[in-house]
Amino acid sequence: MSIEVKGRVIETDEEGYLLNPEEWNEDVGEALVKQYEAEGNKPVTETGWELIRYFREYYDDHMVHPTMHKLLRERAHLEGKTFEDEKSYRDFLYELFPHEPIRTLAKLAGLPNPEHEVET
Repeated sequence: MSIEVKGRVIETDEEGYLLNPEEWNEDVGEALVKQYEAEGNKPVTETGWELIRYFREYYDDHMVHPTMHKLLRERAHLEGKTFEDEKSYRDFLYELFPHEPIRTLAKLAGLPNPEHEVET
């Protein structure tokens, strides 16, 4: 499979994950988001874009995807929230991305499928 972005063909796997994450840029992200929304998903908000960029940065720094637990802890910590607030933030993530937020964010960020990844 593939997507076309400004005359470039970007290869994806059968689930829509980029085969080469290095090809991701904001234009590719926009194309992935448009495809996601065209599939009947909610529009990606500015908060969604912040999370997509967070995923890119985290992956670049650690070469692994953030787990849901790590995402909740870091986001809550950044906002000075408590564990109770982490639960409400998790609910918020599922409102933004109802079908597996971690996998969805990884795909929109142009990262590999995190399905079989184990963070150590």
